[in-house]
Amino acid sequence: MAGSFGDRVISPKAQHDAGTCGGAQSTFALSPVKRFDGFVAATFPLDMGLDEIREALLPLRHRFSIALHGASNPFAVGAIVRVAHNFLAQEILLIGEGTFYAKASMGMQKYETLVALDDDNAFFEKVRGRPVWAFEREASRRSLYAVREFPDDVVFLFGSERFGLAPSVLARANDVLGIPLYGVNQSLPLAVAAGIVMNEWARQRYAPGRLI
Repeated sequence: MAGSFGDRVISPKAQHDAGTCGGAQSTFALSPVKRFDGFVAATFPLDMGLDEIREALLPLRHRFSIALHGASNPFAVGAIVRVAHNFLAQEILLIGEGTFYAKASMGMQKYETLVALDDDNAFFEKVRGRPVWAFEREASRRSLYAVREFPDDVVFLFGSERFGLAPSVLARANDVLGIPLYGVNQSLPLAVAAGIVMNEWARQRYAPGRLI
C-alpha cells in the first residue's frame, strides 16, 4: 500500500483529510506503561479516537522536523515515518515526487503530519526563519558528534540514498554535518541515518541532569 505526495498536507486518516502540527494543549491524559532513565512511554484508552490521540500527542512533540529531499525509496520513507513518530518529530517534510509504503511505517503515518512540497524553493519558503541542518558526509563541515547543542526548531534535511543532496541545496542550509563511518561502504540506509540523528537529538535533550 502506497501513499502519494503532492503539494499538500498528507492526511493522518489514510492520507485523505488535511492535518497540521500545532502546539495546542491537550485535555487527554496519557498513561505511562514503561519508565526508563530519560523517558516515559505512553498508551491510550482503547476507545480513544484517532483525532483525540493526535491532540494528546501535540504537547509532547519535540521542536525538530525531518525533511526528505527526493527520497525515491518508498520503504525508506515509510520507515522514517515510523522512526519520526517514535521520537515525536513535529512533522515530516517531503520534497519532490515520491511514494511511501504504509506497511513500512507500521501505521504510524496516522499520527504524523506529512507535508509534501514541490521543490527546493517551496521547502525553503516553508521553513523560512528556521535553522536547516543538512546531512551529507562528503560535504560535511563537522561531525554530528561534535554538536554540543542543537538549535531550537531545527529542520534535519536528508537526501536520497542514491544522489544525496545537491550543492545548490547544501549552499542554502545553515550547516552541513556528517555521521562518522568506519567500514569500507561509506554510506548508510536513509532510515538508519535519520534514526541516528534523531537519537542524538534525544540523547542531548534528555541528558541526565538537564532541565526539561
